Amino acid sequence: MEKKDLRIVFMGTPEFAVETLKALVENDYNVVAVVTQPDKPVGRHQNELQPSEVKKYALEHQLPVLQPEKMKDPAFVEQLRSYEANLQVVVAFRMLPEVVWDMPAYGTFNVHAALLPQYRGAAPINWAVINGETRTGVTTFFLDKDIDTGRVILQKPFDIPDTADVEYVYDGLMHLGADICLETLEKIIEAGGQPESIPQEDLMGDESHLYGAPKLFKDTCEIDWKQPSKRIYDFIRGLSPYPGAWTTLTGPNGKTVVLKISKTTKTSQSVDMHPGVIVVDKGVLYITTSDCLLQIDELQLAGKTRMKARDFLNGNKNIENYIIK
Repeated sequence: MEKKDLRIVFMGTPEFAVETLKALVENDYNVVAVVTQPDKPVGRHQNELQPSEVKKYALEHQLPVLQPEKMKDPAFVEQLRSYEANLQVVVAFRMLPEVVWDMPAYGTFNVHAALLPQYRGAAPINWAVINGETRTGVTTFFLDKDIDTGRVILQKPFDIPDTADVEYVYDGLMHLGADICLETLEKIIEAGGQPESIPQEDLMGDESHLYGAPKLFKDTCEIDWKQPSKRIYDFIRGLSPYPGAWTTLTGPNGKTVVLKISKTTKTSQSVDMHPGVIVVDKGVLYITTSDCLLQIDELQLAGKTRMKARDFLNGNKNIENYIIK
């Protein structure tokens, strides 16, 4: 088999997926169509439609774009079938029904931002950082009936520095994902459409616990100050810059405001106060945890822009009178 023999349908939506689509186009793969989410309503009155990043790139390169509301819609399925693809590549997209993923002769593979079987789910990058992992990576695997459980084709590791936030890891895995996709395609070509792959169970080794990566919601992102400072430090960087870890400030007048915290520094200063107490010492903002003070470096009040903690203190001289809940 040669490269020209592959007819590829690409499926993806966010910026993370664009890097892989770009790699396919720039390496002269035959992308016959692109499937992405419907345009999203935006604006104050939700009367403007914003295309996905994948759609923008596809249209710039004259690639046909399909935007089904429902993946099982018979009209969409027939339209997809009309492109006669023999392979589908999925990056950061929704769950596919069997009628879609089983359509191509060579199957459908996904580029997942984790080292499966760890971190199956919608937010693998966030949860790897939240859990204090020092290494993650990308995996290509064939889709099957369950979410993120298919046979693994290739994996590539990626180190997570202790100071890294989600933005750093996201950017690294975005480029690594494009690389592994190209390597996976080469394997498929060399194997005549049937590359070697292994069950995820064979990759578990001695690991007794599998971490999931469920979708993040607002309640998921609330900081629990009763935890050790290292756990909170990882939690905050695992949600920075988006969607953002948050807590609630209550002023002396009883008025509450949401405070997002985007960057902190660990300290070894032990405390004998209850967790969640604001401390200001020599112009530095801290919040107590279950074991140590956690230095707050960057934050954002609801409706305001992100700022350095020292600038926040300059405008909030009485911040120690506030209570965190």
